[in-house]
Amino acid sequence: MSIYRETLQLRSRDVDLHRRLRTSRLFELFQEASIRHTEQLGMGREKTLDRGLLWIVTLQEAEIARMPVYDETITLESWPGDTMHLFFPRYYRVLDAAGECLITGSAMWMLIESESRKMVFPDRRGIAIEGVKTGHETALPSPVGRVEGSYSSTFTVPYSYVDLNGHMNNTRYFDLTEDLLGAAAEGRELQRIRAEYLQEVRLGDTLSLSWGCSDDSFRVEGRTQKPCYRMELRYR
Repeated sequence: MSIYRETLQLRSRDVDLHRRLRTSRLFELFQEASIRHTEQLGMGREKTLDRGLLWIVTLQEAEIARMPVYDETITLESWPGDTMHLFFPRYYRVLDAAGECLITGSAMWMLIESESRKMVFPDRRGIAIEGVKTGHETALPSPVGRVEGSYSSTFTVPYSYVDLNGHMNNTRYFDLTEDLLGAAAEGRELQRIRAEYLQEVRLGDTLSLSWGCSDDSFRVEGRTQKPCYRMELRYR
């Protein structure tokens, strides 16, 4: 059974002013684990990036029982699900030092051509990743859906938000969203989060942002000409 595991101790760069793991850093860890495991499974850059193919995330989700804190040692687990035509499901768990599960997550990955930005049929390119069943699989992420917001703002993508794929990295949407809402800065604890990426955003693009809230839930949408991302967050 092929499961990726990594144990690490949280440092100052990993946490926020409340000494809890940053949401964006959590998803960076998920992303990094996905890439390293894909390489271990023989589908690294020589099969993808070096052949003009890019891995991108389309949907992500996480359920958080407790966010780990500064100096805490955690173990991150990740494993692939069965490929679904164009999509590569992937699952995640974060465990504390005693083995208690703190966070579960899932994501839908896919491949695109770097030049045309068109979707790639993996079987036509010799890309295959065998799925694993562990018994710890959570529900796969679902689309967030259209957001009707009462609040609005704009954001122009800076150089520091753009990754090697030439677009705003998916993890930076979490920073942008939490900066907008203010709930994380106030110290509220994140319980659940879903993200949907509909269209890439590049350096210098300006997003029109709208968001609304109901009880402990917030929904956010960013768009240019068309919707680019949507996110739903629930706090305790």
